[in-house]
Amino acid sequence: MTYQQTLDFLYQQLPMFQRVGEAGYKPGLQRTEELAAAMGNPERQLRCVHVAGTNGKGSSSNMLAAVLQAAGYKVGLYTSPHLKEFTERIKVNGQDLDPDYLVQWVAKWRGLFDEVQPSFFEMCVALCFDYFAQQQVDVAVVEVGLGGRLDSTNIIRPLVSLITNISLDHQNLLGETLPLIAAEKAGIIKPGVPAIISQTQPAVADVFRLKAEAEGAPLLFADARFRVELAQQPAPDEPTQHLRVLHNNAAYVDDVELGLVGDYQRLNLPGVLATVEELRRQGYHISEQALRRGLRDVRALTGFKGRWTILGLQPLVICDTGHNEAGIRFITEQLARLPYRRLHVVLGVVQDKDVSKMLSLLPREATYYFCQATIPRALSADELAAKAAAVGLFGAVHGPVSQAVAAARAAAQPDDVVFIGGSTFVVAEIEEL
Repeated sequence: MTYQQTLDFLYQQLPMFQRVGEAGYKPGLQRTEELAAAMGNPERQLRCVHVAGTNGKGSSSNMLAAVLQAAGYKVGLYTSPHLKEFTERIKVNGQDLDPDYLVQWVAKWRGLFDEVQPSFFEMCVALCFDYFAQQQVDVAVVEVGLGGRLDSTNIIRPLVSLITNISLDHQNLLGETLPLIAAEKAGIIKPGVPAIISQTQPAVADVFRLKAEAEGAPLLFADARFRVELAQQPAPDEPTQHLRVLHNNAAYVDDVELGLVGDYQRLNLPGVLATVEELRRQGYHISEQALRRGLRDVRALTGFKGRWTILGLQPLVICDTGHNEAGIRFITEQLARLPYRRLHVVLGVVQDKDVSKMLSLLPREATYYFCQATIPRALSADELAAKAAAVGLFGAVHGPVSQAVAAARAAAQPDDVVFIGGSTFVVAEIEEL
């Protein structure tokens, strides 16, 4: 098969959560373990950092990979979903998986897929472990797909486990309350393996304490050790933010330049710094220079996209993949600080989100351009517009993402702001990203 035929086969034969939602979610480790065993258990050859959480796990994974690359290590990075191309999910030192490797790998193991009947995600996880072992990476940063306890990635025994944040998302699969969701995320905490929590959240802190105690795992709440402050307010079009970091209330590193400018990155950074500190304790040589370079050049080193990304100036055009209540709250707070004459919002969501809570947070004075991504899970633009109108948000229905973006750009004056978001899949369809 060609590369495109291989992708078509995977999308058609294996249920894919990103496209179809709950029908594509197969919880449990058995199928992944069967795939890995047939391949010689490549995950046992890897030294891994395991990253879970509701929001921030992708950003934290990319920051960690960038810092390790800047320190001279050969780094595998597994994240999901992809934005533009399947091969983005699996990278070695920032280079996407070779499409030819995927074609040959699927051809080799197609009979195994017929036998095991994995989900799309389970196949991806087996592929990443097999590829990283073949590439002999020094360390693999592995992002959890959904939850943690029953996630396919959870067959690894990592060097350290990092959990970024707990928010309401995927309640139909993970539980209706923060403690229930936290219990699923805490499932990546392994016996004796250090566990780091990026944010101390009173509603769930005891869930992590009890799990770590039960597993005999050292536990650290990173924001108790590291405090991150904004050193200077960045201009709206600046590609980096300058931060000051305190370690146990003493100066740690000053004027850290972070190449991710979302406000929420300041909540992710303590967990990243604590994980770097733990890796140093385990013998990894990561200098302050490597730390600074990795954080500054994270986009260039890993190819990271879609988190508060500036796409144009005059008007200022920004996109962000935030797609749940907590993510939208940070986005709206950051938008509120921007100077503009008018705000234009291109908005699309998926069906299985709590749309009403997200919409209630968005600014009423903005002009909306309602759209839908080209996936089965997408909520129709007409239905989204009706739900938005019910909470006082008004605009026009444009259908395809490209049409909505074009309409917003055409209507915007040079001193306006255009924001594009609501879903990872909306951002994925922005042509210039």
